[in-house]
Amino acid sequence: MMTSFLSSLVAALLLVNLVALGSSRIGTVVRAVALQGVLLGALTVAAHGGAAAGTVVALAAASALIKGWLIPKILFRALRQVAIQREVEPSLGLVPSLLLGAFTTLLAVAASGALPFAEERLAPLLVPASFATIAAGFILLTSRRKAISQVLGYLVLENGIFIFGLLLVQATPFLVEAGILLDLFVGIFVLTIIIHHINREFSSLDTRRLSLLKDDR
Repeated sequence: MMTSFLSSLVAALLLVNLVALGSSRIGTVVRAVALQGVLLGALTVAAHGGAAAGTVVALAAASALIKGWLIPKILFRALRQVAIQREVEPSLGLVPSLLLGAFTTLLAVAASGALPFAEERLAPLLVPASFATIAAGFILLTSRRKAISQVLGYLVLENGIFIFGLLLVQATPFLVEAGILLDLFVGIFVLTIIIHHINREFSSLDTRRLSLLKDDR
């Protein structure tokens, strides 16, 4: 029963990756990343709810709160300030991004199937989900031109690393995990400030405009 629930959560995470890759509306991508944060909290409890329950629930709650509510709230505020709704003309089109995301998901599943796992319950589910989510985040980070879309790509990539880290929850002190979440929050806060200054300076969030800052001497 629990394995079935874990499989459903992993499938939902992979579906959210594809939604983020296939949407041109930045608000939709923010909501997808927020949903991914909530799913990660549920995945944490489902994977480790029986061991060190207090620590696991605290980690899951912190993840859901920061990734599923606090960071999306900051990003939506940034969206309202810069009045940007869509990702226009990404370096890699939406359909190719979606197809590449689907391909990397299949590749992650196939590659993970060839790996020898010492842990037979979680690893076969979490490792391919982690690899596929990291790939989706990397695609968003490198193929989008708006700074806020690149921030979202960084978030998705970090979520993939978080999924892999769930294999080590029992071996990793809770304070380390909490510190990582705090660093992530501070990083996103700083990035939103940078987004505001980019928009104020260039009236655009296209990161290609940053090349105008180079010294021509």
